[in-house]
Amino acid sequence: MTTITVTVNGVRYTSDVEPRLLLVHYLREHLNLTGTHIGCDTSQCGACVVHINGVSVKSCTMLAVQCDGAEITTIEGLAHNGQLHPLQEGFWEKHGLQCGFCTPGMIMAAADLLKRNPNPTEEEIRHGLEGNLCRCTGYENIVRAVRYAAEKMAAAQAAD
Repeated sequence: MTTITVTVNGVRYTSDVEPRLLLVHYLREHLNLTGTHIGCDTSQCGACVVHINGVSVKSCTMLAVQCDGAEITTIEGLAHNGQLHPLQEGFWEKHGLQCGFCTPGMIMAAADLLKRNPNPTEEEIRHGLEGNLCRCTGYENIVRAVRYAAEKMAAAQAAD
């Protein structure tokens, strides 16, 4: 066993973990944060995307011990004070989900994209989400949801 300390969604955790435990399993099984989905176990689908130190990462590709000392944000950590993040709201308003399985990973990848590029074109959104697979929506409404969030975030920033 190895002892790790991580901060997940603003809460600090110290845990003893097996050295080979994947981060996605640590989040789901040790911390009960089940919003991060396990889709393919091969890093192909993107359902498990989280932010580690502000960068989106497929959590099925990292060991929990590699995250010792890291700040991790999961889909559960995006909403603040009961208010949905603009991306979460956008997926709701623009019908960016059907079965919802890919949604947490899509939103986390899109949040990273919008942090790097607050006003992406449709092509840039599609490119930014390339590592995330959706089998239900055809992606059109996902792109609309990201545009919605970008516009809402820009309006909020302009109001400040």
